[in-house]
Amino acid sequence: MLTINNIEVIYNDVILVLRGVSIKVGEGQIVALLGANGAGKTTTLKAISGLLHAEEGKVTRGSIDFENEQIDKLTPDQIVARGIVQVLEGRRLFRHLSVEENLLTGALTRKDRNAIINRDLEQIYHYFPILKTLRKRTSGYLSGGEQQMLVIGRGLMSRPRLMMLDEPSIGLAPMLVQEIFEIIRKINQETGLPILLVEQNARIALDVAHYAYVMETGRVVLDGTPAQLAQNEDIKEFYLGMTQVGERKSYRDVKHYKRRKRWLG
Repeated sequence: MLTINNIEVIYNDVILVLRGVSIKVGEGQIVALLGANGAGKTTTLKAISGLLHAEEGKVTRGSIDFENEQIDKLTPDQIVARGIVQVLEGRRLFRHLSVEENLLTGALTRKDRNAIINRDLEQIYHYFPILKTLRKRTSGYLSGGEQQMLVIGRGLMSRPRLMMLDEPSIGLAPMLVQEIFEIIRKINQETGLPILLVEQNARIALDVAHYAYVMETGRVVLDGTPAQLAQNEDIKEFYLGMTQVGERKSYRDVKHYKRRKRWLG
């Protein structure tokens, strides 16, 4: 459904950020992009959604194809019109609007009748019941977890054909992270919506993903199914925090991990 073929991304005509990145997302798949801060994960999403243009960035080599159409030369609004929605990191909301008003902004690009939009709104409340309870509350006063549910729900209101989630777990308590990822899994299972997921929490990302890629310094260094990656000693040590015998490693043991990664050798 989505094919990123050997792309290179440069900012300000000088700074090389992505080098030879190739990624695929199939129909109905959750695909995870794993990696530390600065690995190039968010830049990859912005290359797909067209938001690089707002940051003086551009795809200078390779191609991005969505449903057999090359999209890396399109504008962000043209890409959204084709059904690609990016839920940005940081829970970006219209904070002065109510929860329900925020959700309805997700449907502004649609030409459906109000009855269909209202039906989809009820579907969002099915996935996120707390939002129905809070539907008249000003969104700026929601908790972090409630805001994350709201931005995902707003993205769903556009009826995407591909949803991209950027760090949905950031800043949330572990129990909330587990709840949100279970909802993400449920949405994928019930609707077949493909999801490209950027996440630093490798453990929970691998729990919901069908396939995953590991990025370092602007390139893909490993990829495979969650089962394959979970058995990789580098993944276990540097992303899951486990030694070869199953014990957790201390921060002191891994803080200089880059010098020991076999894939960087």
